[in-house]
Amino acid sequence: MKEYKRSVMVKDGNVEKALRKFKKKIQDQGLLIELRERQTYEKPTTTRKRKKAAARNRCQKQLRAQQLPKKLY
Repeated sequence: MKEYKRSVMVKDGNVEKALRKFKKKIQDQGLLIELRERQTYEKPTTTRKRKKAAARNRCQKQLRAQQLPKKLY
């Protein structure tokens, strides 16, 4: 049988396992994030602010990881 990118085969009637695999595939492809972004309109200025804040948080997290631990006296 031919498998499509967004399909999962159900084996032995185990629908729960197939559903978990399907959700994982959708999440790995980034479709859930894209769907949430498209649900409501976001102004361009808000998008820029959100992306800039995320970049700032990533930078701060990277700096924290590089710092030496505080001395415990």
